[in-house]
Amino acid sequence: MVFESAGALKDFLGMRTCGGWRRFLFFLPLVFFLPYLLSVLELHENSIVGGLPKKTRTKSDHLVLGPAAGQGLPNRLQCKGSILLIHRLFTLSMRFLYINEAGIKALNKTHISTSSHTSSVGDSISFVTVFTIYNTSHDTHADGRTSNLVTVGNASYSKAERSMAVLDIFINFIQVTMPLSNVIILTDPKSDLAMHRNGITVYPIEGDYLREKLMLQRIRSYITFLERRLDEHSQGQQKINHYIFTDSDIAVVDDLGHIFHNYPNFHLALTFRNNKDQPLNSGFIAVRGTSDGILRAKIFLQEVLKVYSFQYMNASRMLGDQLALAWVVKSKPYFDARKFTKAQAFLEEIGGASVLFLPCATYNWTPPEGAGQFHGMPLDVKVVHFKGSRKRLMLESWNFYSSSSDIFDTLCLILKSGRTKYDF
Repeated sequence: MVFESAGALKDFLGMRTCGGWRRFLFFLPLVFFLPYLLSVLELHENSIVGGLPKKTRTKSDHLVLGPAAGQGLPNRLQCKGSILLIHRLFTLSMRFLYINEAGIKALNKTHISTSSHTSSVGDSISFVTVFTIYNTSHDTHADGRTSNLVTVGNASYSKAERSMAVLDIFINFIQVTMPLSNVIILTDPKSDLAMHRNGITVYPIEGDYLREKLMLQRIRSYITFLERRLDEHSQGQQKINHYIFTDSDIAVVDDLGHIFHNYPNFHLALTFRNNKDQPLNSGFIAVRGTSDGILRAKIFLQEVLKVYSFQYMNASRMLGDQLALAWVVKSKPYFDARKFTKAQAFLEEIGGASVLFLPCATYNWTPPEGAGQFHGMPLDVKVVHFKGSRKRLMLESWNFYSSSSDIFDTLCLILKSGRTKYDF
């Protein structure tokens, strides 16, 4: 465009400038109004979504198998081949399960090591657990119907029946993997607990077995039990009987006698994990059955009980015992807590007792639940701990084992279903 004079150029620029300002003034209100417009649209969208029926999330009442974590990693269980068909086989497994009043049927267990199930010649091992029965009258409706039933396989359980089923399977796994061992159940004398099975002893110990104080009472019961064992030794008992104190929601999947044979110098053994605040788990405590071992273990647990009672009563229902254990161990001079970061057994002198620390990864392994990083099951796992709602998985894994008689396949079942959120 060519302008004949400076005046023409000035008039043109004035016109363009005026037009630009007019357009700017026209769009200016939109700058302030647009955020409000978007907010109204979002509110309208939310109101529509809110009016729609919400999806109800129901928890699974059966195994949900997924890929087995840890494939290709060293020292991790590798599940391949026929395990992919477990979900088809599992529905048929219950028909092969047979449990009578005297105990469980003999199972073909050629996969289990045929080595001695004792730590040395003449020694024996007993598993000790604390268990009591609570009043379950609130589980029944006025018309006699039982509430809160949970179905596993083709059997339904009330709350009380679930606990008894878990206790039965705890015993089942021990009798399969360590058939020469005994099981001792420490219980409230007021509890109507009767176990008509070979190798099972119900051992009443007075105490406060309220749910809120059960973990505290468990330590007291352990101490009382050890005191009575000391009395037997003072009366000339010669036979050595080692003790493994455990929760009742564990499955022993391999012989544990080697602990007392391979580590001959410890008085008691604890299991540890790489957890800064709770490195020790009280669900597995082994005690050597000599007079010195029982005495040292009793003194150690008495110190734990004292710390528990004075410092952690606010956690008396749960975790207080583990916090007290950690305090007793970590408060000792020169103890190096960095050892908890490596899954390797080690010995330490704690308060005059020789304490063997065993990795949870082998002796107290817990299937993961829900989201989180998961590297699979250790290849040498010997004890599986079905904490919390995982107890359903404990029942289902026994049901499967009773039909397959194969620990390896059962561990793969646990590994493939360990990320399921259970409701038990």
